[in-house]
Amino acid sequence: MKVQVCIIGGGPSGLMLSQLLHLQGIDTIILEKSSRDYVLSRIRAGVLEHGFAKLMREAQCGERMDREGEIHHGFYIAHDGKLDRVDLHKYSGGNSVMVYGQTELTRDLYEARDKLGGKVVHNAQDVTPHDIASDKPYVTYRSGDEIIRVDCDYIIGADGFHGVSRKSIPQDKIKEYERVYPFGWLGVLSRTKPVSPELIYAKHERGFALCSLRSQVLSRYYVQVPLTDNVEDWSDDAFWEELKRRLPEEIAAKLITGPSIEKSIAPLRSFVAEPMRYGRLFLAGDAAHIVPPTGARGLNSAASDIYYLYHALLDHYKKGDDTGIDGYSQRALARIWKAQRFSWWMTTLLHRFPDRLPYEDKLQDTEFEYLFSSEAAQRSLAENYVGLPF
Repeated sequence: MKVQVCIIGGGPSGLMLSQLLHLQGIDTIILEKSSRDYVLSRIRAGVLEHGFAKLMREAQCGERMDREGEIHHGFYIAHDGKLDRVDLHKYSGGNSVMVYGQTELTRDLYEARDKLGGKVVHNAQDVTPHDIASDKPYVTYRSGDEIIRVDCDYIIGADGFHGVSRKSIPQDKIKEYERVYPFGWLGVLSRTKPVSPELIYAKHERGFALCSLRSQVLSRYYVQVPLTDNVEDWSDDAFWEELKRRLPEEIAAKLITGPSIEKSIAPLRSFVAEPMRYGRLFLAGDAAHIVPPTGARGLNSAASDIYYLYHALLDHYKKGDDTGIDGYSQRALARIWKAQRFSWWMTTLLHRFPDRLPYEDKLQDTEFEYLFSSEAAQRSLAENYVGLPF
């Protein structure tokens, strides 16, 4: 089999790139190790930058997002018994974010690939890139007892943190930067009306909490927990009680509880691999970088990678211009590190760190005092939250 671009990974990043390239007449194939049902069962972020929403529309996948997604012009931060609102629309020059679940977004992308007859191979086992430093790379995968070879011009590794793509780059050709945080997020999805029409981030002496939503009938809530905790340690009742303790009284009183649809604990990590290209292999999304979910940058950072890759490959095939390909890693990493900085800042602002010093508590309090007394500080937060330009 021969295609122009072989994409490893059938999550939103790989699907988005395949769809955009297909619309421009560029032949792709996606190799995904899991089933489609498994991919669609993963519960992930639901806050999209305005730039991501625009990219979905360009990929002709934004109709349901625009119909069912919710535009949010701000969010709240609860701290010291107070509830302060960050006005994204006011402080970002009129921008906003779109609340739309990643599961639904992925479903839309799959349907678009189906409609165009896109090549998506599920349950592709033992996917392996070959000769990535040459001008004739190829990828093999196993289907049952058969080994199938895919020859291509370029390989895109969009297969996540544990995928094969990054591991295919020689260790002496890549450098990794990592910060593992000493806590995780216990998340619960419930079929209940959200406690607030906009997100509430809560800093509390017992730990961080977040009130989020997927729709007006589907809520997503989180509380900070030690890494030693297990999901089995937390009954639904225990979760709701702990969440209420961390919210202002007037918010806790309005909280509607119910059985959990999904419950999981996600550890928090910051990670970047440099460079994001080796030969004909390009990394994108979680294969190259991970952020804590605090600032909602994970999926959005992946979208910027896809934006750069899409335009680089378009220039290569349509104009014979390799400027974008040669500059991809540097350009993508410049934006990634800004997203890393913002996610780190939001995480340190809102979480309760174990073994913290009283000095650090005072700095955290002062940061809040400054944030809500300075329009410049709120402008910086809003600018980063709605998404920096691609």
